[in-house]
Amino acid sequence: MTKILEMYKCNICGNIVEVVVSGNGELVCCGEVMEHLKEHTKDEEMLQEKHIPYVTKTEEGFEIKVGSIPHPMIDEHYIMFIEANSSDKRYIKRKYLFPGEEPQLNLKCDCDEITVREYCNIHGLWTTD
Repeated sequence: MTKILEMYKCNICGNIVEVVVSGNGELVCCGEVMEHLKEHTKDEEMLQEKHIPYVTKTEEGFEIKVGSIPHPMIDEHYIMFIEANSSDKRYIKRKYLFPGEEPQLNLKCDCDEITVREYCNIHGLWTTD
């Protein structure tokens, strides 16, 4: 069974999908069951200083930056997107990034709490509240 906002990846072609509506079936791509992407957190040792999203409350909403140490943003290694979700999962904003850009998202909203995820093309999905 899939759950809303879960992400899955095809290990053959690289497609990544996010669940919009929960369902009972398995997600399949290229004839294979897709891999459920595990969200890495600050509790993990692996490269967290370059991957954990840092969230700062501003007057207009939130400022989100990836990593306490700047993450590389080169063709071979970069943050593909940053996604912010309201705590009730009713509002979602995703910013797609490209090599050479700063891995940052400024979010205008009246939410009190958000969850942020980012996806590194090499090290996968990372999250923080």
